[in-house]
Amino acid sequence: MFDFFCEIRDDLSYIEAELKRVVREFDGVLGEAATHLCNAGGKRLRPAFALLSGHFGRYELEKVAPLAVAVELIHMATLVHDDVVDGAAVRRGRPTVQRLWGNRVAIRAGDTIFAKAIELVAGYPEPVVSRKLAATCMRVCTGEFAQAEACFSPRQTLRGYFWRIRSKTAYLIAAAAELGAVVCGAPRFISRELGRYGLAVGMAFQVVDDVLDIVADERVLGKATGGDIREGIATLPVIYVLRRSKKYHRRLLEILCAREKSDAEIKEAITIIQEEGGVAYSLEVARRFVRRAQEALRILPDIPTRDKLGAIAEFVVARQF
Repeated sequence: MFDFFCEIRDDLSYIEAELKRVVREFDGVLGEAATHLCNAGGKRLRPAFALLSGHFGRYELEKVAPLAVAVELIHMATLVHDDVVDGAAVRRGRPTVQRLWGNRVAIRAGDTIFAKAIELVAGYPEPVVSRKLAATCMRVCTGEFAQAEACFSPRQTLRGYFWRIRSKTAYLIAAAAELGAVVCGAPRFISRELGRYGLAVGMAFQVVDDVLDIVADERVLGKATGGDIREGIATLPVIYVLRRSKKYHRRLLEILCAREKSDAEIKEAITIIQEEGGVAYSLEVARRFVRRAQEALRILPDIPTRDKLGAIAEFVVARQF
């Protein structure tokens, strides 16, 4: 458990138990698949954001728990669908749902998890909660679809990349941070700033994720590095080199757009990206997003939770997994 989660350690343990209880309610093989995914663990950052932001209002675990469970369920569902699209065999060091049960079960499990998340937040009296999460789910789906459409394409832009990661990653983190405050009755200006903080942290988080796909230790990351390159996904480090390197532009584009790639070609692409500054540039971009997140926090009341959120933002860039 990360140090900045100390004040919510017991509450996060409760959310973990609730997650497992909810997925066990699914019938038959769907329940088995969802439980397998849940047991694979994860950082649980999205529920943590919901819980921490609730401390800017009248915090009660019972109020924020359905939201915290729902945002993690939405995240889990996107992982299942991602693995189907990517044909991924391993996630967090464990076989994926689609590897164990096939695409049909994986897709249905993801759909069921999505639906359960929306059901959990339907009971909130604040209409903004269900509206925001429904809209967020739509953005996540359109972001994932846009990424799939862009795979293996020679036409890659920074604008398209940032739109995709904002949609598929940052909006859900922003929703968790904003709505945790909403359901605990925080003033609207506070919940909006928390949403702005979450959006910036979410952007930084995804940029660093894309860097780790290139440079991380596979044993720590829990999956093979170079997966995005293999799937023809142009992330920020790749786009930077494609835009700036005359020497390697053509070769890197050839590797990216090839439907079949050898391990040697993946390693070659990774070496090009590192040597041409793609990793260093992307980490600096992530730090800029963290600075935006810290700016949003400065507007909030000076309570201990604000410092915890600041520490999380710094962790996002420093993490190795």
